[in-house]
Amino acid sequence: MKSILKLTFVTLFLALSSFGFAQNAKYKCMLQLKNYKGEGAYVVVSLVDAKGAYEKTLYIMGADKQWYNGFKQWDKFNKKKKEKLSGITGASIGAGDRSITTFAIDESKLNKGYKLRFESAVEDGEYHVSDVEIPLTTAALTQKAEGKGYIRYVKLTKAQ
Repeated sequence: MKSILKLTFVTLFLALSSFGFAQNAKYKCMLQLKNYKGEGAYVVVSLVDAKGAYEKTLYIMGADKQWYNGFKQWDKFNKKKKEKLSGITGASIGAGDRSITTFAIDESKLNKGYKLRFESAVEDGEYHVSDVEIPLTTAALTQKAEGKGYIRYVKLTKAQ
């Protein structure tokens, strides 16, 4: 009887565990900025739900935290959620420059209305809340997305 109970418990645990853990996939992100006059751009990459609400910060280009409050929409989310940002930050990016970074995306969010939002800001310049938004679909993730602000384009490829 005990062995049947143990087997049932282990089977149930394994079945529930497979539903509870996200399947993260690494994506290489190539981001090209437009030529503009001014300081280097800070860029925040976030996962947002179908209603546009922030769910998670995936990467920040710009490591100096004193400038994060320039991202007005994201900063409100960040102050409430208090995410740990160490390990997901890197250098800011200069006008006309290109940056290649890697971040993880929860594949359980694919094809469910989520988006990747790229926000950009420059000191003494404009703040672009949705400089680039990429629908989190299998088709959209492979296409080049044009920017509306400082970002010229973003191209994602799945890392092997």
